[in-house]
Amino acid sequence: MIVIGSMIGSGIFIVSADIARTVGSPGYLLLVWLITGIVTIIAALSYGELAGMMPRAGGQYVYLREAYNPLIGFLYGWTLFLVIQTGTIAAVGVAFAKFTSVIIPWFSETHVLIKIGGLSVSASQILAIASILILT
Repeated sequence: MIVIGSMIGSGIFIVSADIARTVGSPGYLLLVWLITGIVTIIAALSYGELAGMMPRAGGQYVYLREAYNPLIGFLYGWTLFLVIQTGTIAAVGVAFAKFTSVIIPWFSETHVLIKIGGLSVSASQILAIASILILT
């Protein structure tokens, strides 16, 4: 699930309703998906070209290192490890908890389990944390 969430992104499932409200019609929503799909295909083909030109392990790190300098590649590698991947995994966990709460209302964000002062912990937060721990 985490690999799928990292490749596709949980945003496609969360943001679609907001986009539908913004554009106002299903036809425009499909047009937006088509345009972003084309941009995604162009990006994938670009990465394919880069992989063909530089067939080494490391992906974006290698491309940035070769295009700019080793420091940029190094900084990107650590940013990916400390920020990007952890944020993606957290987003997948939150999305899973949000969609589960639609099916099982007990897991909703309004069901607070612990409240100490201004700090509260909901069943949805516990489910998101548990899904991250189980899947990693």
